[in-house]
Order: sequence, then structure tokens, then C-alpha cells
Amino acid sequence: MSICLEALEQLRNAPFSLLLLIKSHHSSPLITKLISHLLGFSSSFFTLLLTAFIVCLFNLLLSTFTIRAVICRYTRMAEPAYTVVSDSENTAEEKSSSAFPEIAIGIDIGTSQCSVAFWNGSQVELLKNTRNQKMMRSYVTFKDEVPSGGVSNQLSHEHELLSGAAIFNMKRLIGRVDTDPVVHASKSLPFLVQTLDIGVRPFIAALVNNAWRSTTPEEVLAIFLVELRAMAEIQLKRPIRNVVLTIPVSFSRFQLTRIERACAMAGLHVLRLMPEPTAVALLYAQQQQTAHDNMASGSEKIGLIFNMGAGYCDVAVTATAGGVSQIKALAGATIGGEDLLQNMMHHLLPNADTLFSSHGISDIQAMGLLRVATQDAIHKLSFQSSVQIDVDLGNGLKINKVLDQQEFEEVNKTVFEKCESLIIQCLHDAKVQIEDVNDAIVVGGCSYIPKVKDLVLNVSKRKELYKGMNPLEAAVCGAALEGAVASGISDPFGNLDLLTIQVTPLAIGIQADGGKFVPIIARNTTMPARKEMTFTTVQDNQTEALIIVYEGEGHENVRENHLLGYFKIVGIPPAPKGISNINVCLDIDASNVLRVFAGVVQPSSYKLVTPFMEVRMPTVDDGHGWCAEALHRAYGSTTDLVTVKKKI
Repeated sequence: MSICLEALEQLRNAPFSLLLLIKSHHSSPLITKLISHLLGFSSSFFTLLLTAFIVCLFNLLLSTFTIRAVICRYTRMAEPAYTVVSDSENTAEEKSSSAFPEIAIGIDIGTSQCSVAFWNGSQVELLKNTRNQKMMRSYVTFKDEVPSGGVSNQLSHEHELLSGAAIFNMKRLIGRVDTDPVVHASKSLPFLVQTLDIGVRPFIAALVNNAWRSTTPEEVLAIFLVELRAMAEIQLKRPIRNVVLTIPVSFSRFQLTRIERACAMAGLHVLRLMPEPTAVALLYAQQQQTAHDNMASGSEKIGLIFNMGAGYCDVAVTATAGGVSQIKALAGATIGGEDLLQNMMHHLLPNADTLFSSHGISDIQAMGLLRVATQDAIHKLSFQSSVQIDVDLGNGLKINKVLDQQEFEEVNKTVFEKCESLIIQCLHDAKVQIEDVNDAIVVGGCSYIPKVKDLVLNVSKRKELYKGMNPLEAAVCGAALEGAVASGISDPFGNLDLLTIQVTPLAIGIQADGGKFVPIIARNTTMPARKEMTFTTVQDNQTEALIIVYEGEGHENVRENHLLGYFKIVGIPPAPKGISNINVCLDIDASNVLRVFAGVVQPSSYKLVTPFMEVRMPTVDDGHGWCAEALHRAYGSTTDLVTVKKKI
């Protein structure tokens, strides 16, 4: 019986290509019966025995060229039906598995566009979809029985994407709660985003046959990743399992777990989650390594990297020499082309939120028309000084206006000021003077906007930007390089003799000192890192302490930071307040895994009074906004701690 159950589990976790093959032959009575029993978890011993036999047969056939040829031929003949494996996170066993020696591919999933690249043995190469496109739209449509995304699906018209049946901007929504301002700003998107404003996951739905079909950002991202995986498997003619994904600097660890969950649902194993400017820095390091003048002198070069896409803005300062890229500092924020677009839409139609609040079909169509017209105008302003906007939204609503660059920059003044402040902050954190910067690198979808180029040039006091890389392909090329390096691939010419020394983009600490955020690991600390602090009780005879872990930019107000998790320390010896010592240690390993150690120690000898607690973070799941409120109501300050000041 255990063998059969194990076989069942193998089939449920089978590679995508096998699931695709089974799905394509759903008309077979045997396969149909098998799948129905699998999904129903039938307890019949005969069914399990039959299942085990078929699984063994499929696993044997899968390794042969014939089955792979059938799969490839099928996927070329018809648009495939995709299957998400399971809604579960990568397990520790999966993370430590090295059963797939193939080179990991790099994936850059942007808010609006995505791309895939791999190391072909001598250089990085980008994959193309069936329409010969390197850059693919990041969306999933639910209009048919089987969802399809921007990898395989070709839109008949731009408005089809804005009909209510398509979900996009998933990168902006993933891992966020309904009190987040970014979620509220997304209510103007042409699909359904509802909030209760209580700190739980927002309700997201697509319009399918005049009915709202609910989904999640993780599910949408997983469907999209399945298509990317299928495309890569067909072109590379091998199974794809390991990936390196680029992420925004401002992503919290909770958001990283949502990305990993989506990858697990798509049958992918995450080797690295790489901040986008860090990926660009790795590509920059390789380019400098191959430059003859740098190889001869071995001199260090300082690069200022500014990455602005549709959803996020990231900045990094990197020092590179001899293929080693040391990240000096990172800074990021949730601002991007989507904010520029939203600002312009509200400028053109100030009462848009009120007019389209009901999210009826006519409202969605009007929002789609306004969005397309505004987006087209912004794109044209990157290459011309003014543009004519002429759009009929229906119901008597018409917009006829000439928009110039000056008005566009004035409407988005706050966004550009925030971008400038991020650059200044990053340079300050890196302790790098403007005069020491050798290259200013601007990448991302917004790199073509004249104002973006100008502000980077002005802050860096340079006459021209670095021209050694494609702004839209830099991040994915860096991810592909990291994929090859992390896979243990060597290059005889030394092109993969690369190393990235990363830093923590956000500060990590606990709640203490009267409800304040007390950082233990500061922002921009080199990883791996291990830091500890000592705290003490605030109540007489306090026998418990609540360790609440947060991550953020270091704001004293804990509500402005991300809750990662919590646990309780018990067994504190009764004593007057300020006597007992609680040691809290945060450890980030080379794989960016965070562990929290905490326990009671004797003040004089630092011997353990109780066994230490070891907790891997984050521990919170959906509804973590509620958790913080519930903890405050249940415990208040009765289990609080204060920092023990170090004696000078």
C-alpha cells in the first residue's frame, strides 16, 4: 500500500511535460478514470495498484526520446492545456535537492513584460516565443475554459487585455494585504479588486462569461510560469526545473515566499531570488572582467544602477573588479510606470474612480479605453515633445487633449522626486561620493523616458549613461549568468568566474521598547550575516516574552514594517523587571534563509536558563495584518521587552 501511495505522490508531482501529455490524452477512458481517481483520492486498493503500475510505466517512458518527441510535437501542433501542480511551498527537501544537473534558466517577470534567458555554453541567449518575441506580456486571460497567458496567447487587439477577463500587474499585487495602498490603487484596473481593509488577502477576480471568477496573484503567476516552462522545455529540448528569478528590492520576505509558492505550483525549483539591480550588477561585472583595460589593471569600478519598470524602482551601488560584484547598498520602492500611468489617467479624467466604481461591463470597457489611450500617449512622449489624445469612453464621455512632456513631468513630479531621493539615499548608504562613480546604468521599461534619464544624469553628474547593455534585457541576462554559476557550470575562457556579494535590502528586528521597531540586522548588511541583541523584561515577575519579528526600512513605528512572524519565550525566572536577560539572534545564511534564535540567559555568565528557540522566518501566512492586531489586543505590553543598553 505504501508503494502505491508513493506512486500516487510521484504522479501528482510529475514534471510538467508528463502532466501535459496526460492532459492531451484525456479522451482515453483509462487515463480519464486514472485522473478522476487521483483527484478524488480513491481508497480502492485495486485503483492504487493500477495507478502505481501506470506511474512506473510513464516514468520509464518519460526518459526516452520517443515520449519527449511526442510531447514536443503535441505542443507545437496545438495550444497546450496547462496544469498547475499543487498550491504548496517548496519543501526543505526540494530546496536541497540537486537531482537536476542542467543549467538553471533566468527569468525576469516584470509587472508588464517578462523574458527568459539561459547560458548556451559561451554566452547568454534569450528565448523567443512562437511569435519570435523576446519580451512577452505578463498577463493571464480566463476567457476560455483553460486560462492562457502572454507567452502562448496572441491578443487580437489591445482592448482584449482590458476586457475584464485578463489579470495583469500580478507582481504588484502578490503577497500584499487589503490595507496596502498599492492594492487600493489597483482598484482602477479593468478587473475586480475588492478589499475589506482588515489586513487580509484582497479579493481578485476576472470576468468570465459575465461572472466574476476569483483567483489569486500566486495562481496567476503560476499559470504564467507554466507557460514559460513549456516554452523553455520545447526550445531547449530538456526538462526545466531550476530557475533564478529576479525580484524587486522592496519585496518583503513574505512576498518572496509567495513567489516561491507560485514557482512550486508551476513545478519549478527556485535556486536564487535575485534583486533586479543585483542581476544587472553581475552582468556589469562580467562586462568589466572582459574589458582589456580592467583585466590589465585589476582596478575597481563603481557602478550606479537605476532600474525602473512598470511596478517598481530599484537602485544599487556596486563595486566590481576581477569578476567580483560587491553590492555596496540597495534601495527600492513600489513606484514605476504604473504610477505614471495612473497619475495621467486621473489627470485626464479626475473623477474616474467615482465614474467606474461599479465595475460593470461598460465601466471596464471605459477604463480599458482610457488606459490604452493614456499608455500610448506616454510611450509617444518618450520620442516626441507632445501628443494628441482623442478617445471616446462612451456614455457621452470624450477626452480630446494635447499633452506635452512638461505637463507629463509636472503631473508625475512626486514620482520623479521619489526616484531621485532613492538614488541619493543609496549613494549615502553605500558611503560613495558622486565623483567616485565610474558608470551610471539605467535599465528597465521606464529607461526610455527622457525625465528618468535626465534625473540619473543630474544626480550622478555625468554627461552620458552607460551604453554597454540592453536596458530591457540586462536583468534577465544577469539572472541567466547567476543560473549558470549556481548550477556549477565552468567556462574555459573564464566568462563565468563571477561572484556576487549581496546585502540585505531591508532591516530586520523585533518589536520592543514600548512597541517600537528595534533593528538587529541593519539595512545593507553584507550576507551571510549573524547579529544579536540582549533584551530584558518590563514587568515585575514577568515569566513570558513575545518575540515579534519585523522587516522594513527601519521606521520606529512597527506598523510601517512587514510582520514576519512571532513566537513566545516561556520559563523566564520570576524577578524584578530589568533583571532577566533574553538574547535574540538573527541569522541569514548564504541562501538568504532567515532564522531567529531566542532564549533566556543568566546575566552574569550568559548560560542558558531555558532551551533556545530556533524559528525559521517568515511564519505568518495570509491574514498577517490581522495577526498584528490580535497580538496587540491579546497581550498588550505584558510580554514586551526593552533593549539592554551596552555598558561603555
